[in-house]
Amino acid sequence: MLIRESVSLAPYTTIGLGGPARYFCDCASAEDVRDALEFVRRRSLPLHVLGGGSNVIFRDAGLPGLVAHIATRGMAFEASSGAGMVVNVAAGESWDALVAESVARGLSGIECLSGIPGTVGGAPIQNVGAYGQETADTLVDVECLDRQRLEHVTFDRVNCGFGYRMSRFKEVDRDRYVVLGVRLRLWRNTRPALRYAELAAAVTRRSGIEALEAPAAVALVRDVVLELRRGKSMVLDPADPNTRSVGSFFMNPIISVEAFAELKRRWDPPSFPAERGVKVPAAWLVEQAGYRKGYERNGVGVSTRHALALVNRGGTTAELLAFAEEIEQAVLAKFGVRLEREAVVV
Repeated sequence: MLIRESVSLAPYTTIGLGGPARYFCDCASAEDVRDALEFVRRRSLPLHVLGGGSNVIFRDAGLPGLVAHIATRGMAFEASSGAGMVVNVAAGESWDALVAESVARGLSGIECLSGIPGTVGGAPIQNVGAYGQETADTLVDVECLDRQRLEHVTFDRVNCGFGYRMSRFKEVDRDRYVVLGVRLRLWRNTRPALRYAELAAAVTRRSGIEALEAPAAVALVRDVVLELRRGKSMVLDPADPNTRSVGSFFMNPIISVEAFAELKRRWDPPSFPAERGVKVPAAWLVEQAGYRKGYERNGVGVSTRHALALVNRGGTTAELLAFAEEIEQAVLAKFGVRLEREAVVV
């Protein structure tokens, strides 16, 4: 495994920000990951594990330790009981490549997660979700390497501590494990479930889905999801400057029923039911606080297509984070609601 020095991190992120890493390596195997852990242990250095860089922001000063870029490959589909199909995927594989291959095989379960950038290893950490689906719905288990003991550990879905954009790997066990691979259970000859109103309406506009066989219906849903995401600049495209972002910067806040009643009395915001309270669209809060799509200042701004995407337009990480904090304070002052960041700042 080659360890390089003073490697710029900006090209390894979708937002294109960040200074150099003191050390950098590509980990093409579990053994490489173990070597990286031993390297930082011997030198008492910090370690950051990097996947597709689609949800991460590095400081302008860079990182004084080692960045281990997960570059493992492998995707195997195996028949399971009934209509199930289990896919075993290495952490370094592209998430959307996995979705595309699954849909091409006529499998349902992750078609609504089409177009999401990043790698498979990041999916269980973030419990990525979109249009009514999330990783937790299909995950069987996650294979990890314990950073402290250098031992392989497997967590089944129940023990992953999944929540809204949350897991044990992001919360109680943050920086404890390196994800090496995941297993998902997908479904053959099963029609897609349209749980999200925007997606259901867009699919309905494509007349004829009812007459399609299940595999064709799944493929149609993927096409529609990609179309919706492109309309919001949420599919990576070098020709689209709005994609120089980390996608949704903020999570949709979930507030108590009582707090929402007061919010509705004064502002009448859109909302969605949530397991513990009411979910309010963060994009609505951001725009109503005065930061509408296309707002720009000091080389950073809000996407012209989606109010949740903060975009790098030639600025710096410091300018971006100051801008994000300003938005958070404006939303809190106007609505009494605290925004939480979905993006990870290293």
